[in-house]
Amino acid sequence: MVPTLEGSPDPLFPDFPRGPLHAYRARASFSWKELSLFLEGEDMLRYKKSIFSALESDPLFARPHGAHLSLEKYRELNFLRCRRIFEYDFLSAEDMFRSPLKVLMFSNCLGMYDWSLATKYFLHTMVFGSAIYNSGSERHFEYIQKVFSMEIFGCFALTEVSHGSNTKAIRTTAHYDPATEEFIIHSPDFEAAKFWVGNMGKTATHAVVFAQLYVPGGQCHGLHPFVVQIRDPKTLLPMPGVMVGDMGKKLGQNGLDNGFAMFHQVRIPRQNLLNRNGDVTPDGTYLSPFKDVRERLGASLGSLSLGRVSIIGMSIVNLQLAVSIALRFSATRRQFGPTQEEEIPVLEYQLQQWRLLPYLAAAYALYHFSKSLFLDLVEQQQGLLGGDRSARQAELGHEIHALASAGKPLASWTAQQGIQECREACGGHGYLAMNRLGVLRDDNDPNCTYEGDNNVLLLQTSNYLLGLLARRFQGGARLQSPLRTVDFLEAYPDILGQRFTGSSFADCLDSAVPLAAYKWLVCYLLRESYQKLIQEKRSGSNDFEARNNCQVYYCRSLALAFMELTVVQRFHEHTHQPGVPPSLRAVLGRLSALYALWSLSRHTAVLYQAERRCSCPGRRDRSS
Repeated sequence: MVPTLEGSPDPLFPDFPRGPLHAYRARASFSWKELSLFLEGEDMLRYKKSIFSALESDPLFARPHGAHLSLEKYRELNFLRCRRIFEYDFLSAEDMFRSPLKVLMFSNCLGMYDWSLATKYFLHTMVFGSAIYNSGSERHFEYIQKVFSMEIFGCFALTEVSHGSNTKAIRTTAHYDPATEEFIIHSPDFEAAKFWVGNMGKTATHAVVFAQLYVPGGQCHGLHPFVVQIRDPKTLLPMPGVMVGDMGKKLGQNGLDNGFAMFHQVRIPRQNLLNRNGDVTPDGTYLSPFKDVRERLGASLGSLSLGRVSIIGMSIVNLQLAVSIALRFSATRRQFGPTQEEEIPVLEYQLQQWRLLPYLAAAYALYHFSKSLFLDLVEQQQGLLGGDRSARQAELGHEIHALASAGKPLASWTAQQGIQECREACGGHGYLAMNRLGVLRDDNDPNCTYEGDNNVLLLQTSNYLLGLLARRFQGGARLQSPLRTVDFLEAYPDILGQRFTGSSFADCLDSAVPLAAYKWLVCYLLRESYQKLIQEKRSGSNDFEARNNCQVYYCRSLALAFMELTVVQRFHEHTHQPGVPPSLRAVLGRLSALYALWSLSRHTAVLYQAERRCSCPGRRDRSS
């Protein structure tokens, strides 16, 4: 029996009205309703339906047909919608802790409507609010209450004009004055201006500002977060010493007001330092529970992992929307046929299927990965808040950082390429603005850049893998991690000795086959990257030069292949678990195999080259 919403005559899964797509839906070999229940669960489906139903019936969220909103009007309307979202109370502070997956589902629902709205809401609650909760202490909890009541509106100010990825080089300063028990926030020049900060342009009243902390005597203790009021909440006029403004129109997400700020000797109370990871006493003594400066900085920048994991989810929503639009169009658009009198839907053409169906499989595989990684991050953050300083907790943080750093590039690039393919697959009609494909493409584009440029982030993941292998060779450390994503590397030499044994097309339809090939590929790229790094150092390059010379061959490919392997592995396990309904096993198995084989096919040249090299007589593994 189909579940129904309590108190409502409408079923949770209303049947689609008969129309052009009915013939295809009637031919389905599985129940889409059963698939939705398996992938989402009834509680989440009810939750999503409640959000969509509320937005559909609220005139404030009606889209202006045929009217082009000015930049100012769009941003005003976006803020009003954001305020209405708080009034609906879809996601309370208690929900975030009791059912963290609701956070991801809520973000996806708002993003399907408009990413400007979703980003504005979550920069305020999850990025600004979470930064205060995770990096602050009890004295800062008053801000959390004001976040959800919208007494204040927040933003996260890390990036500067001259530095983004290199966070250690951030130049905003915070000098402590023990005479007044205040920090003095200062921007030494324009290059130190906070830049590209979402919500800062028009609406933010407070910011979590990252600055270099100096104590009396001039000693710098590195980057720390501070709560700084930048505008009057009643008038939205800048506070004394703060120059703040809007960056203007962007390529997409123009309902979000990105801004800049400079600080001229702005004094804030000592208590405005978010002090969970580092504190200053009234007399100016610096204290921290971390002995390792890098671990303290990593804990303080935990919001970046949250941001990157969120961007993975954002990218997949964009891909889901684009694929849905293109496939539905392809099922109804008819061109040519076996006779002049009979035209067939373009979806029946092998070429159209070749273009679109891999992105359909990618949407499912990456969606599962985004949910599972989000829950891994929740576990890690809960450990930090609980004061867990164990070695496992530290390793979990490193592993999630590596997964988020490569997951964001894989998801955002897949969405970018998929949306473009969907646009082209819809022919001339795909170029119409009304179909949303152009908006999706533009709104997805910044996912490739903010919270870390994709190519730069991949180096974080390859460095993580190279570090594991180096420790193995130098000290015999086991190749394992809390989430077990690298545990297969323990069999590194044996895997490289394996060869593909499939003898038929049918053998490849089990995603376990490309999964084994992926493990071989990652081991090969890891060996080649490590050997290249050692070779560069032996030739006289310092560590910086050696790593720079290894970025393209093969570190970038290593990080992407490792990330694809992780997605394939998790989706394979999910689609082959005992709890999969028998009626869904075939279709989920095909989706899993299609994504794995399609992703692996992009490495065909490397696989061919690797096979040739590994089969050369006399070649041996020189890594050790």
